[in-house]
Amino acid sequence: MKNILIISGTLAGILMLQSTPSRAQQQASSMPAKQAASETKLTRDIKVISSAGARALADACSAWAEQNKQTVAMAILDWGGNLVESHAMEGAAMNSIDTALLKAKSALRWRRATSETNKMVRSGENLAPTFMHDFPQPGALPIVVNGQVIGAMGVSGADGEKCAQAAIDAVFKGQATSSTK
Repeated sequence: MKNILIISGTLAGILMLQSTPSRAQQQASSMPAKQAASETKLTRDIKVISSAGARALADACSAWAEQNKQTVAMAILDWGGNLVESHAMEGAAMNSIDTALLKAKSALRWRRATSETNKMVRSGENLAPTFMHDFPQPGALPIVVNGQVIGAMGVSGADGEKCAQAAIDAVFKGQATSSTK
């Protein structure tokens, strides 16, 4: 008997929800269709870093590191935090790709260089990255095109942010920055 009451109560609730128009539906029905569509943008255009773009970043960073006699590993993420490319130069430490990935995720989440996030944490200005399991260590940059973050590049080893910036500059030729400002 108890189960029947629970099921009938659940069904009644579902039927009530279906028959009651939402606030958005009520507002949309009260204004002309053209006006409703023009006031509410239902989609947005986003740029996504391609596999070729990520590979080019890895190659450019590797070239910069070789030129500067450094050994690095890198991870390139798209705007949603998905790993698009990773690479470790010969001689890179076993954990270096993991470290690069953690740095890239932090740069993407906070939309700033991890060196900036590191300063905020060290000064006590913002401790959120530490309890959110981020890795705010210098070495990663967001990749920004036309004010839109399209991904992030994390580099483990030596001058990671310099390597990432050199790669972003070489690949995007001034069309991308590492800052949302």
